[in-house]
Amino acid sequence: MLTNIRKWFCAIRKKAAQRHQNQTIPENPVIIPRSAHCVSRSNISRHALKVLYRLHDAGYQAYLVGGGVRDVLLDLHPKDFDVATNALPEEIQKLFRNCRLIGRRFRLAHVHFGYHIIEVATFRANSQDKAVSPHLVHSEEGMILRDNIYGMLIDDVYRRDFTVNALYYNIADFTLLDYVGGLEDLKARCLRMIGDPSQRYREDPVRMLRAIRFAAKLGFSIHPDSEKPLFELGALVKQVPSARLLDEFMKLFLSGFAEASFRLLRHYGLFIVLFPQAEQCLIKEQSGIVKSFVTDALVSSDKRVHESKPVALPFLLGAFLWYPVQERAMLLIAEGVSEFSAFYEACDWVLHEQQKSFVISKRISQVIREIWILQVRLIRRLGKRVPELVLHPRFRAAYDFLLLRAATGDKAVENVAAWWKTYVEANNDTRILMEKALQEASHGHRTKRKKKRRS
Repeated sequence: MLTNIRKWFCAIRKKAAQRHQNQTIPENPVIIPRSAHCVSRSNISRHALKVLYRLHDAGYQAYLVGGGVRDVLLDLHPKDFDVATNALPEEIQKLFRNCRLIGRRFRLAHVHFGYHIIEVATFRANSQDKAVSPHLVHSEEGMILRDNIYGMLIDDVYRRDFTVNALYYNIADFTLLDYVGGLEDLKARCLRMIGDPSQRYREDPVRMLRAIRFAAKLGFSIHPDSEKPLFELGALVKQVPSARLLDEFMKLFLSGFAEASFRLLRHYGLFIVLFPQAEQCLIKEQSGIVKSFVTDALVSSDKRVHESKPVALPFLLGAFLWYPVQERAMLLIAEGVSEFSAFYEACDWVLHEQQKSFVISKRISQVIREIWILQVRLIRRLGKRVPELVLHPRFRAAYDFLLLRAATGDKAVENVAAWWKTYVEANNDTRILMEKALQEASHGHRTKRKKKRRS
């Protein structure tokens, strides 16, 4: 079976070699010798080096490619290293006992070293080639649904998204191969899509989110030709499977550049595709409180990432959707629904509506709902139940949420937030006194109400 696949792979290579004369990408790359670039084996993960050398020693081509090469050239510290090779996934698996083959849309090899994973991809054929495209599975909008057609290195270059991600580090002689002017764009701090941007975005709408992520992370500008379709094709993001979309969302908002990502998503009209309810609140408001609340949540998140502290995804999603909950609750109250019932119904309604645009798993939705519901319980501050609230697994997130509301101008919770801040920072004796004061105030309030009813 493997022999037949290899013969078929070689036939594809021969066809690819005949096509190169019509390629927009030059057949011969710019070769940057080791003395002229800063990519060193000391900058590369030892696990990635092990994969590269084993492939090379087995007679295969092996290149480090993508964000790992780009970040090293920018003097950053990459977390992930991807490898490209002419070895088939099954051949890669034979070389590494710790290898797992994954993916239906793109067949990939994951080589595991404990918690570290090196992703190894076989060179893929050019999707715009007429000889190859009949074998690909596309959606009606042009998105590639299935692609396991393999080719040569030059074909693989065309399948990369941006020029700065298409620089190949050759482990054989430590040179850099640049087919598409990636080094020049890197120096110019510019993101430029390889090929026709509209078609490439249609093939994989996640590339639009990646463009924004790289621009936010690296501080790069987006080339005008690659930027224009972002304003026109944003709705295609809805077609992306929820798992991929959530993965990209986490990279956008949990990597230390969430605030910049938020600004760019709104600028290019992609935030409304993901969170239409939140965007409508941002558009309608005039006070600036909603924008300040969301922005401060993102800035706080970025600060925690840079301090190597954990960031909760439900907290950020809850911040995006908090004011839609408030707005919906007010509408229900105006219709005669009691305050508490209106709030509970609003929470459920907003989460249900959100699923139509950006699917949130039940597990995450439940945590978001708990953070919201705890806002009511924190405001009520029933004396006997205050110690129980502090022990609630979502208390810290809900407490931070309450402080954020107060800090961004929510007058209704300023005093309550100040009380909770004092309580949380107090010692045991002070806490007991504060709880007793709450109980007495609550008891006095109930007594007055009873006397009023008797009279």
